[in-house]
Amino acid sequence: MEDGQPPPTIGDGRRAGARPGSGGARGGVDALARCRADRGGGAEISWCESGACQSAGECGTSAVERHRPFTVGNYKRSVKRIDDGHRLCNDLMNCIHERARIEKGYAQQLTEWSKRWRQLSEKGPQYGTLEKAWLALMTEAEKVSELHLEVKSTLMNEDFEKIKNWQKEAYHKQMMAGFKETKEADDGFRKAQKPWAKKLKEVEATKKAYHAACKEEKLATSRESNNRSDSNTNPEQLKKLQDKVEKSKQDVQRTKEKYEKSLDELNKCTPQYMENMEQVFEQCQQFESKRLDFFQEVLSEVKQHLYLSATSYKAIYQELENVVKSADPREDLKWFRCTHGPGMPMNWPQFEEWNADLNRTLTRREKPKKTGDGVILTSVSQTGDQASQPSKYSSVSSYENNPNYTEWSDDESNNPFNCNETNGDNPFENHSAESEVRVRALYDYEGQEHDELSFKAGDELTKVEDEDEQGWCKGRLENGQVGLYPANYVEVIQ
Repeated sequence: MEDGQPPPTIGDGRRAGARPGSGGARGGVDALARCRADRGGGAEISWCESGACQSAGECGTSAVERHRPFTVGNYKRSVKRIDDGHRLCNDLMNCIHERARIEKGYAQQLTEWSKRWRQLSEKGPQYGTLEKAWLALMTEAEKVSELHLEVKSTLMNEDFEKIKNWQKEAYHKQMMAGFKETKEADDGFRKAQKPWAKKLKEVEATKKAYHAACKEEKLATSRESNNRSDSNTNPEQLKKLQDKVEKSKQDVQRTKEKYEKSLDELNKCTPQYMENMEQVFEQCQQFESKRLDFFQEVLSEVKQHLYLSATSYKAIYQELENVVKSADPREDLKWFRCTHGPGMPMNWPQFEEWNADLNRTLTRREKPKKTGDGVILTSVSQTGDQASQPSKYSSVSSYENNPNYTEWSDDESNNPFNCNETNGDNPFENHSAESEVRVRALYDYEGQEHDELSFKAGDELTKVEDEDEQGWCKGRLENGQVGLYPANYVEVIQ
């Protein structure tokens, strides 16, 4: 044989007296060695699809035949690989699509988490630089969410579409069924095998005839021997048996010659058969090589799109680290002392002469209070830390930004010198009926101090004083209660 290749196995590939998988068939031993090499050499592994592997790990010859590439009809696995490639493209697209949905869902969860906790943090009691550090977590989540949305977009718009387009260009569907590439491979293998398969069929027929002749010759010889040892055998009958034996031997010789001749003819065309099969198989290999190379390229790009740590993540967490490190609890305590504690400004009582200019309309925070001695408190003096406190301690706390939040002040409700108020209204003030205007509430409002009114949207009340500089009006409810309310919460009834 050329190239040192063993001849293709005839039939089941067994020699007389050789058990399956033994050294009697060299081709079977070689195939078994290849099987073991493919499976890592483990003799204890039973791996044949037909279940023909023995407990010791040796395959029966018929099982080995299933894995030989030149066995007639054994090219189906190579052809099926083309269809499998198309299915694997779909599987890879589904894999990327699911990952994109995960990225999108994670980004949405981060956004919702950031929005919720930003609102809670801004409305909570935390203040100062620690509040900024806390809010930096929400900023980090928003930026990470944007990154994962970009990953989702890249996976779908680039990687998914790239596979889809390559699949469309590589596989061409036929009108009836299947792919053009699959049919071409199948036709190529059939054409390469057809001449050799025809001769193989002749070999099988001559082998069958030869084996039948051998069997008949053995039976005839056995009968002739038995009748010869029997003294009662008719000589004429014995002569017939001897003639039959002779004829059987001639049949054996004749069928043997035909068998050997057909086998020689088969072996002569085997090299060409192997070459043709190799060519078709190599075409399938080249097609599969393109798919494998493309998959490797796509997976490498997906890896780059998913790998965020090297660039984007580093900048986000560096910024977060800087904000957290910049937090200063001591500064926050100092700010709170000067803004809400003993260090804040205070209107201490001071003597002032009467001044006609003080009769102007005062805002809610500026309204003067008369002491029992008729002294009017209007100015503010700062002492201690109050005068030297820098203005840089600006709070980012939502409590500081809430218009309903009440600081320490010398307001009517907190001034210990105010002893002439009743339910937030000055009984000595005389409101002119001409200045009263009926208004309707646009929104619900809950008074934050005892001198503020509470009402629901749609309630009607009477405005008794015009809006001051801070946007507050004095009004009267239907039940007669007089107090302050935000001017932009109501509208005039036409």
